[in-house]
Amino acid sequence: MKILVSALEHSANVHLKSLKKELHQDTELIGIFDKDLGKPIVDLRSLAIMGIVDALKKLRFFFKLADEMVELSAQADKVLLIDSSGFNLPLAKKIKKKYPNKEIIYYILPQAWAWKKKRIPVLARTIDHLCSILPFEPDYYPKDAPIEYVGHPLLDQITEFKESKVEKIEHITFMPGSRKGEIKRLMPIFTALRTKLTEITKATVIIPEYFSQKDIDELYGDLKDFEVVHNAHKTLHEADFAFICSGTATLEATLIGTPFILAYKAKALDYFIGSRVVKLSHVGLANIMFEKFKGETIHPEFLQDEVSVENLLESYKNYDTSHFLDNSKALRKYLGHGSSKRVAEIIEDR
Repeated sequence: MKILVSALEHSANVHLKSLKKELHQDTELIGIFDKDLGKPIVDLRSLAIMGIVDALKKLRFFFKLADEMVELSAQADKVLLIDSSGFNLPLAKKIKKKYPNKEIIYYILPQAWAWKKKRIPVLARTIDHLCSILPFEPDYYPKDAPIEYVGHPLLDQITEFKESKVEKIEHITFMPGSRKGEIKRLMPIFTALRTKLTEITKATVIIPEYFSQKDIDELYGDLKDFEVVHNAHKTLHEADFAFICSGTATLEATLIGTPFILAYKAKALDYFIGSRVVKLSHVGLANIMFEKFKGETIHPEFLQDEVSVENLLESYKNYDTSHFLDNSKALRKYLGHGSSKRVAEIIEDR
């Protein structure tokens, strides 16, 4: 079987690697994905976008790439789209228009329930299989929509979980993000915060392993007070506490059971536009899920000008780690299981 894949983000490719293990060995991937999985048509590094302004500059490139994917879909038995709704939903429409009978599977859906709810009917009539990773998401779709909760991909990848509260915090890890702008804005604050945490014996900073030494020197500054590590899941499990930029990492920490504080600083223009488009009361994935599940938040969030050494330190000192751990276990139970096996079954009609 030959599958046209559109997986633009690093996180999407992490999930794709788990999924590929569940597919038959003779399955061939074509399209956009990490080079470790085959022969993609584009280097993923060329797709990196830093905010809305940068996205506008690369529009022509992405239009051309979408046209190439439509042509390539003629060779594929099925189409698999993963996340990246800004690119993948228009791509799905183009493929469906040219090849009406081409089966399209969308894994990790656009968060249309949070913004642009008008997209929901479009998704329902354009996509043949909507693979949701949020238990509450199908409730937003018409009853006859081809949507199913398939589990959550992080539960395919995380293998170790905290079961008991740490009595004394000795190791704190810092995750300032994976995008260069995020890191530049957060790392100076995290570095200053580290100097205030005199009682801890170990501080690690999790850096994406694909960063060059030049990138690290430019983005992170003086790291003499930190131990550099790359394995996020292992480090989060070993750490007693964390300070994390918004993103998938916040949900990873929650599922593992590592108490943390979210800190997020975006470009002023990007935040202004985003805060008016996305109608959510929280930015952390775990908080969004837990609010739907339990009607409350699971971790503190500090955004934009709220991100200061003083605010983060005060929140850390007043943190109820026992309550967090109880909620972490509840969220894990709510999500239930991983998603790769079920998505593979859908792709292969098992």
